[in-house]
Amino acid sequence: MGFVMHIVVLVKPTPDIEKVRFDVERGVVDRSSAELEINPLDLYAIEIAVRIKEKLGGTVTAISMAPPHGEKALRDAIARGVDRAILLTDRRFAGADTLATSYTLASAIKKLGHFDLIVCGEKSVDGDTGQVGPEVAEHLGIPHASYVVEVKEVEKDRIVVVSDLGNAYYLLKLKLPALISVTKEVAIPRKPKFKDVLRARKAMIEVWRADDLKDIIDLNRIGLMGSPTRVVKAYYAFEKGREGIVVKGEEGIRKFIELLKAEGVLR
Repeated sequence: MGFVMHIVVLVKPTPDIEKVRFDVERGVVDRSSAELEINPLDLYAIEIAVRIKEKLGGTVTAISMAPPHGEKALRDAIARGVDRAILLTDRRFAGADTLATSYTLASAIKKLGHFDLIVCGEKSVDGDTGQVGPEVAEHLGIPHASYVVEVKEVEKDRIVVVSDLGNAYYLLKLKLPALISVTKEVAIPRKPKFKDVLRARKAMIEVWRADDLKDIIDLNRIGLMGSPTRVVKAYYAFEKGREGIVVKGEEGIRKFIELLKAEGVLR
């Protein structure tokens, strides 16, 4: 019989990038302009967390920091096998950069008490920094591994993973408790069954405000106040499409040759 683990999975509700509006003047994403769904890369984190639970026994707790309508993403997480879901939502959390976000998440994990493993996606599609997971680990003072493509072993006091760090694959052994951020290669996310979706609709989502963390958290280190990063300028990057030129007759041939010379194809 295996030991019982408490796994925490960090789930970020993100807006549909194709539908969300960007406030270019303020340099922020208008998260209220589109429905929030689980950050696609966090689906792999949920899957590997649930697989470890199924193999060894235990519970999986999902934690999100998001506006109130981020609750829908947490219900999806429950439908995929998560046992408990906590939504950190408060106006005082708004405007947080990666440092303030990771500090808030780490504080919530401290409030949870005992945990063995934290799992998150390698990055979010709206921020694309890959910083929050490792920063959470640093706030908690635990080891962490990024870009995990395979979980090879999980034992009572350690986890063995393979990380793809670009130049090579690394076999890493981490003492528990630890944090891993995973890539798409780590597992194929399951699709929730209809009965699980119905169960998730009735599940309780715990809501924690800033005051619920007041015995743990420094309110000066959360939200915009606790964020040293500032967006100086934001703009839309439009992709330039191909341009075609039609040439005809002898004049067209001469023009075509000139274009080839200009591009360095002919001399």
